Amino acid sequence: MEQQRLDAFQVIADPSRRQILYLLSKDSLTINALAENFDMSRPAVSKHIKVLQTSGFISIEDVGRERYCSLQQDGFKDLQKWLEYYDAFWANKLQKLGNLLNEKAKKE
Repeated sequence: MEQQRLDAFQVIADPSRRQILYLLSKDSLTINALAENFDMSRPAVSKHIKVLQTSGFISIEDVGRERYCSLQQDGFKDLQKWLEYYDAFWANKLQKLGNLLNEKAKKE
């Protein structure tokens, strides 16, 4: 059975997955090195890593007997698009408010 891909916000909703992303922002790490940072089983950490990989937030590279995880930009693109939309939305609202206040000040 194929794992359903979560949307970007479902992926980062989990604190453990956010912590994995934070750790990987500093350096590529093996799955075992990541697991050492959590009070959960290695299989549980591996499930979180699989979600992050499936959603495009990380990539995994086999180097000898080790599997190294690294951040990947793809998963962050959906978050960036969402944030950019609301940045533009609020910038537009604030510009309109500024224009309204300027017009009111001129009338006074």
